[in-house]
Amino acid sequence: MPIKLIGIGDNGVHGLHPQLIEWIENAEVLVGGERLLSFFPNFKGEKIVLKTKIMRIVEQLGKRNQNIVILASGDPLFYGIGGLLSKKIPVEIYPYISSIQLAAAKFGISWQDAYFVSIHGRPIKGLAQKIDGKKKVFILTDENNSPNTLAKYLLEFGMTEYEAYIAENLQGEEERCRKMTLEEMEKSSFSPLNVVILVQTQEAKKWPLGIEDEEFYQRKPEKGLITKKEVRVLSISALNINPQSVVWDIGTCTGSVAIEAGKIAKEGKIYAIEKNEEDIANCLRNQKKFRVDFTVVHGKAPGGLDEFPDPDAIFIGGTGGNMEELLTVCCQRLKNDGRIVLNLATIENLYESIKILNRLGFHTEVTQVQIARSKPILSLTRLAPLNPVFIVSAKRKEDGNE
Repeated sequence: MPIKLIGIGDNGVHGLHPQLIEWIENAEVLVGGERLLSFFPNFKGEKIVLKTKIMRIVEQLGKRNQNIVILASGDPLFYGIGGLLSKKIPVEIYPYISSIQLAAAKFGISWQDAYFVSIHGRPIKGLAQKIDGKKKVFILTDENNSPNTLAKYLLEFGMTEYEAYIAENLQGEEERCRKMTLEEMEKSSFSPLNVVILVQTQEAKKWPLGIEDEEFYQRKPEKGLITKKEVRVLSISALNINPQSVVWDIGTCTGSVAIEAGKIAKEGKIYAIEKNEEDIANCLRNQKKFRVDFTVVHGKAPGGLDEFPDPDAIFIGGTGGNMEELLTVCCQRLKNDGRIVLNLATIENLYESIKILNRLGFHTEVTQVQIARSKPILSLTRLAPLNPVFIVSAKRKEDGNE
């Protein structure tokens, strides 16, 4: 017997079709969060509160030969449990109007061209690159990632081009809808049940692939500890990053590669490690400037890499003198179809890296990059060379591919 999953609004029974109410009243088991179950105080059957171990409870319910109804907020298939349940057990889904639709209607804001994201029960980390440049953003929040927390976060990344619309307790007795600046939103108080809509009031600055080296905060007076623009672009191309990629940047320094990677892997995650504290400080400043929010830790790889999830792509800007140990860990942790890209300056390191990677079952391709940039000399122009760099790209050998 399929379980019925019924969406419900903050107005409780009053928003439900009579047929849905009848199914709920006639159920043998009613399942849901405490707030949703409280809408049915006179229910005569068994009530099960969903708090923790939700999927285990649902799987057990799926084995019962009973008339079971599960209650969910709004549309269960929009950042709800509907998608997970339908993969585990037979379920019939009856959605209510989503909070997104209700909020859009309250403010008269169309939503077919909006970007949707949830920080309800999810980390806010990485939100900056996800929404950067988006003209209209609908955000589901919670008690921890409240509108106040969101406003503070956006202001840290300089996203002052947005104005905010906050809808609280939609269709409930304490419904409230307000328009605010981010500064006002940071200082105000809100109900845990709310939706935030961000609408762009002016264009944000756009950074193309291949950000100029001078734009990055760098260590002074010894500038130059940065992957140069031309090498950076070629290395990122070799990493074969997609929007959902998990990327490691080992020896991130200013964070230039991680930042450019994060602008591609907007829905993925970026993890970086750096041994120099001063460089980490600049990396954090660059994150705010370029609106890419990623995890950076202080340490010398491969130490610290066990804290990161398995990657789709690994960039190594420096091996720190322990190439074999570092490459062994990276090759073990890299996902099957992933790429490793190294930047090397010496022939000895090039030879050593290829030998190690080949022994570990990886195929390598090497590109030598030798670039000269124009420089004025009196009324003329000369070319000033940059140090040559070897870009080593590695991926696992396919069966029979030697």
